[in-house]
Amino acid sequence: MPRPPTTQEFVLDELRKAIVAGRLRPRDPIRQDTIAHRLGVSRVPLREALKTLEAEGQVVYRPHRGYSVAEMSLADLLEVYRLRELLESEAAEAAVQRFTDAELTRVTDAQHDVEEAARTGDVIAMIAANRRFHFAVLEPCGMPRLLRIVGTLWDATDAYRAVYYNSEVNRVRVCHEHEAIVGAVRRRDAAELTAALTAHRQHTVESLEGTIDTREETDP
Repeated sequence: MPRPPTTQEFVLDELRKAIVAGRLRPRDPIRQDTIAHRLGVSRVPLREALKTLEAEGQVVYRPHRGYSVAEMSLADLLEVYRLRELLESEAAEAAVQRFTDAELTRVTDAQHDVEEAARTGDVIAMIAANRRFHFAVLEPCGMPRLLRIVGTLWDATDAYRAVYYNSEVNRVRVCHEHEAIVGAVRRRDAAELTAALTAHRQHTVESLEGTIDTREETDP
C-alpha cells in the first residue's frame, strides 16, 4: 500500500490538478484563505506548496499582491523542452540496455492507461498515465539525480500538456508516438529510442507554439 501523502504533498497535488484542469487559470490570484478552507488545511502547508510551485514557475509572487497562476510563455516552454531533450536523451541511452521484462511491462501497462484515457478524453488521467509511461522508459538509467531534475521540468509544464491533450488529434498522435517508443525499447535500440523521444517532444512544441502565440497576442 502506498503511504499517505503529507499535508503539503496533498495540497501541492490539489493545486497542480486545479491548474491543469483550468480551475485556476493563468493570472488568476491564489486566494489562500479560500483554498485552505476548501481543502481543510492550515495556511502553513499551503504556503510551502506555493513555494514549490513558484520554484517550478507555475505560480508567481508579487509583493503586496500575493500569488497568482503564471502565464503561459513560449520562451519558457522552449527552454524546458530543450533541457528535457538534453537530459532525457542521456537517460534513454543509459536505460535502453538495462530493461528487464518487468520494467518493459511497466512501460506497456502505462501505455495502455494512456490509450484508455485518450479514448475517453480524460485529460487529467492521460497526463498522469503519460508521466508514468515516460518515467518507466527512463528510470532504468540508474541516475536518480538526473531523473529528479527531469521530474521538476515535467512539473513545470503540465498546464501546457493539458492544452495539447485537449485536441483529439493530438491525443491520437501521442498514442502512435508511444508505440514507436515502445518498439525501440523492445529492440533495445538507443539511437531509435532517442530519435522517437525527440520527435515526440518536437511535435508537442510545434503544436503548442501557435496556441501560446495566439494566447499571448489576445490576452489583455
